[in-house]
Amino acid sequence: MATFVLVHGAWSGAHDFRKVRGPLRAAGHDVYTPSLTGVGERVHLASPQVGLTTHIADVVNCVRYEDLDEIVLLGFSYGGCVITGALEYIADRVRHLVYLDAFVPDDGEAAGLPGGASAPRVTGLGDPWLLPAPIREFDDPETGAWITARRTPQPLGTFTEPVRLTRPLEDYPFTRTFIKATGEPRPEPPGPFWTAADRVSKSPAWRYREIATNHMIPSNRPEELAELLLELV
Repeated sequence: MATFVLVHGAWSGAHDFRKVRGPLRAAGHDVYTPSLTGVGERVHLASPQVGLTTHIADVVNCVRYEDLDEIVLLGFSYGGCVITGALEYIADRVRHLVYLDAFVPDDGEAAGLPGGASAPRVTGLGDPWLLPAPIREFDDPETGAWITARRTPQPLGTFTEPVRLTRPLEDYPFTRTFIKATGEPRPEPPGPFWTAADRVSKSPAWRYREIATNHMIPSNRPEELAELLLELV
C-alpha cells in the first residue's frame, strides 16, 4: 500500500482531486489532499499574512500529524512551489516526488504573478492583497462550471515569497516524475511549466510523462492521472 499526498494548485482546493482520490483508494492506497489556507474551502482564513510559508506549513503539518512516511508527494501547478518548500522539513518522509504541470523552482525563486506583472506593495489599509482567479477552460462544460464556482482569489504573498531549497532536487534520494499537459499549443516564450518539462525530460534523474489535455489535468483526465500515479507504486 502506498500513501499519496496530493497538493492542489492556486485559486482552488482539495476538490481538485475529488475524481482522483477514488481510483487510488480503490486500488488499496491511502490518499490525503490537504487544503491550503485562504483558498478553496479554507477561503474564510484568507489574509494578507498568508504566504508560501503558510501553505508549506499546511502540507508539512498534514504529513507530520498523520505521521505519514514513504509518501508519494504531488504538487499541481502552484503546488509545485509548495512541495519543493516542504522538502526542508519532510524530505526524509518522501519516497517519490511528482510535479503535475507545475513549477519546479530553484532556491530563491517564486511562482510570480501571471503575465510577469509586478506585485503591488501591501503597506496600508485598502492596499490590494488578493489576486482574482483567472478564467480556465475545461474539456467538459459541466465539470468546468462546477470547478469555476469554487475558484477563489488567492493572497498575493503566495506568489511572491521565494522557495527555499537547500540542495538541488536531483541530490535527494527519492525518485522524481514530471507530468506535462500537452493539449495546448506551446507558447513563446515557453513559460515555467514547459521550461521545467524541457529540462527534466532530458535528465536521467527524472521520469517524464505527458497527458494530452490542457493545464487542468485533475479535472479533465482524473482516471488517466490516477493510472499514471499507480505506475509509481
